[in-house]
Amino acid sequence: MATPQTRTAVTASVSAPTGGWNARDSIANMPPLDAVTLNNFFPTPTDVQIRLGYQKTSTGITGQVNSLMNWAGASTQKLFAVAGSVLYDASASTAVSKVTGLSNDKWQHVNMATTGGNHFLVCCNGVDPAMLYDGTNWIKYASTSTAQTISSITRGGTGNLTATLTTASAHGLISGNQVTITGATPSQFNGTYIITKTGTNTFTYTMASAPANDATVVGTYTVNYAITGIDSTKLVHVNLFKNFLFFVETGSLRAWYLPIGQVAGAASPLDFGGYARMGGFLQAMGTWTLDAGQGADDYAVWVTNNGEVIVYTGTNPSDSTAWGLEGIWQLGQTFARRCFLKFAGDLLLLTQDGLCPLASSLQSSRLDPRINLTDKIFYEISREISLYSTNFGWQIIYFARENMLIINVPSTEGIQQYCMHTISKAWCSFTDVNATCWEMNFDNLYFGGNGYVAQFWDGYSDAGNNINAQVQQAYSYFDAPGQLKRFTMIRPIFQTDNGLPGVLVGINTDFDAQNSLGSVSFNAVNTTLGTWDNAKWDNQVWGGDLALTKLWQGVTGIGYSGGIVMKVATQGIDVHWVSSDYVMERGGVL
Repeated sequence: MATPQTRTAVTASVSAPTGGWNARDSIANMPPLDAVTLNNFFPTPTDVQIRLGYQKTSTGITGQVNSLMNWAGASTQKLFAVAGSVLYDASASTAVSKVTGLSNDKWQHVNMATTGGNHFLVCCNGVDPAMLYDGTNWIKYASTSTAQTISSITRGGTGNLTATLTTASAHGLISGNQVTITGATPSQFNGTYIITKTGTNTFTYTMASAPANDATVVGTYTVNYAITGIDSTKLVHVNLFKNFLFFVETGSLRAWYLPIGQVAGAASPLDFGGYARMGGFLQAMGTWTLDAGQGADDYAVWVTNNGEVIVYTGTNPSDSTAWGLEGIWQLGQTFARRCFLKFAGDLLLLTQDGLCPLASSLQSSRLDPRINLTDKIFYEISREISLYSTNFGWQIIYFARENMLIINVPSTEGIQQYCMHTISKAWCSFTDVNATCWEMNFDNLYFGGNGYVAQFWDGYSDAGNNINAQVQQAYSYFDAPGQLKRFTMIRPIFQTDNGLPGVLVGINTDFDAQNSLGSVSFNAVNTTLGTWDNAKWDNQVWGGDLALTKLWQGVTGIGYSGGIVMKVATQGIDVHWVSSDYVMERGGVL
């Protein structure tokens, strides 16, 4: 009688890599819920989700958008984009040109509301005159607040709506400045206008209605929104601290501040040349909220390109009794203007050592890199910074709604994002999002692309294209570290809606991280899910809860340890990876 064959196959289940991307530890000693690579998968505390996509929200822009600026009023917001020499209003589907003739599209900005209830967006780039937006007009800062005597005001142009104002002496203004005309006759010449410089002693503006004749009484004018004491073309970074606007002067160790509660006026200097022992120049300024034992307070923080962090506290930089130096610390070099991020009660700083939270970084300086938020991806981000720190596009942004912290990494191999879940501190990478700048608007996240502005984490496609994800999970011995195994099948378990993604699964054994999988294909099914009060019964598919998807795939691999390698292509489907089941046959030691 034949002896029954003994079943040799065994199974094992491993949760999806909620521990996230690990680019620090040896792959031979990596926790099993980590991943060697995790691209376009976003690890949450409960599962690993294929990232959502983006939709273009504003087009008609020429060139790459390198600055996004959100203006926040009392109840409304607007989104502005700068590409090349043009500033656009990107709040609508077709962008509208607002300012032309710019020399640089890399702007830093901040919002400020004054006691009069006015809301301003103030921005600078170190090349062009600094500007502000008052909710209606974009205004370039004037370099003089002194008005000259008016010699004449004449009408002309189409419909006699163009006024030409001539001054007795050089007016010192430029196109884009704002003036207010009063006391002129006829009264149509009076009002507040954005001017166009036409000569040393002349400028024009457009009236709302035509006067009957040239001005018989010329009246006077005042210059609105001037910064004096410093040429505003030298201002490259701006920050709001305790009702003061502070600016960083490009290529120097000087900062400047305006009078309290004002968006214009005489700027006063703060010179850090006697404090910065490493020299260099100021890179940026941030506001740090810290409880130093006497309750929470805000600290003013400047950082130089050589990584010196200069911290001040106080309420008035013009009063030595109410303003003082707290200390100077040395961190890694900084290489981008957009290196600070206010993060809850802390201030994050992007340096060549990674992303540093100041609350802990200033205590341990550079002695303990484990306090950096990027510690788990230390080798990868260090490599990217070493290779591409001179590329424009480095930025940190916090997407609170999705508990997501993003570092934009502008490598020449392709722009990518390193993303951390702020609850679990798990990392991943995103690709195919070609952004050089990011901004929040109405709690939504937007980025600037080539010729467009797009909303990120919106829908399940990249502007109508597939989202392609890839993973290599950490290796596991499956509770038998000294026993050889032959892997035969893997079943990834997903929760999905609206269909099945395209999936290719393989196995890597004994720390061989080669990806031998081919390309995965996916053809999207155009299914529109119904919503209440809009869809018709019996005509549309109703959206339901996520459903489990379990599909076995054959794999081939022999080794002591193994880890799933997988590619997923999807569009129009919400995909959450929960776990994976393995089938293997165990052999001997040799």
